[in-house]
Amino acid sequence: MLSSTTSAPLIGLPPEGMKALARLAQHFPLIQAATRYETAARRAAELAGLAKSGRLSDLDADSLAAAEDLMASAHTTLDQAGRLDLIEVRS
Repeated sequence: MLSSTTSAPLIGLPPEGMKALARLAQHFPLIQAATRYETAARRAAELAGLAKSGRLSDLDADSLAAAEDLMASAHTTLDQAGRLDLIEVRS
């Protein structure tokens, strides 16, 4: 157990770590949007295959619409940030 006289903080990052985290934090929404887009795109492609084969249930159709909504939202986020390159979409 550390004594109360220890100069290092018991919890948290040192100031240099906090500065680095602050620099990285601004990119988290873009990373999340890119990940959301890629995951939804994969799911939409799977469901589109079911639709093409005529085996798309009503629940699958709802899932396809939800995936497309997620893709559109993520696309908007990335487009506003000028980072469509993260999902390889050319404007």
